[in-house]
Amino acid sequence: MTSVPTPIPSRTQYVLEGIKHRILTGQLTPGQALVETELAAQFGVSKTPVREALKTLAGTGLVVMSQYKGVTVRLVDADMAREVYDVRLLLEPEALRRAVQRGASLDVAREALTRADEATDTAERSLANREFHRALYLPCGNPLLGRMLDEVRDQAALVSAVAWAASPSWEREAGEHREILRLALDGDADGAARALHAHIASFVQRAFPQAGLEQEGQE
Repeated sequence: MTSVPTPIPSRTQYVLEGIKHRILTGQLTPGQALVETELAAQFGVSKTPVREALKTLAGTGLVVMSQYKGVTVRLVDADMAREVYDVRLLLEPEALRRAVQRGASLDVAREALTRADEATDTAERSLANREFHRALYLPCGNPLLGRMLDEVRDQAALVSAVAWAASPSWEREAGEHREILRLALDGDADGAARALHAHIASFVQRAFPQAGLEQEGQE
């Protein structure tokens, strides 16, 4: 008998999305303590939905629960960046290659790129960047592959947020995004995949040079 996932209550979902947004836009910084009573007061809810939201965020890797330190935003270091970006390098270019080969629509990616270019602050740009990458891999034709990339999506965004705070490099990455999308729209599946691989690898190497990502398969 197939089990059906239990829906997250609306208040918990509201708190979950609120905390996630604050983490991914840098309002809550890595290592910062997350106190249930304070968050409950800020969101106007009881501690129960806050506690459940924090448990979910711990499961996605955005926060860490410790018996001694309580709940904190996950710290980003070279080891964490390497783990997350290794997964992206293995899966994301292949997902884009398949999406292009299928002739999938990339209108959502184009719209996300436009939103990123028109963003007035880092928060908007970060969210648009996440949507751009997701719009490239989601139409790959393999829902499991899409879900696997979704699993590391928030952690990748956390790495990006930390890197951008230390050394803003959006203009360079925006140019790389435009080239990736151009190749994809031209139907060059292999070229788009190679450009995406180079884009992902170069970003984390600039931000965390000690991460030592594997370059196998990159031409």
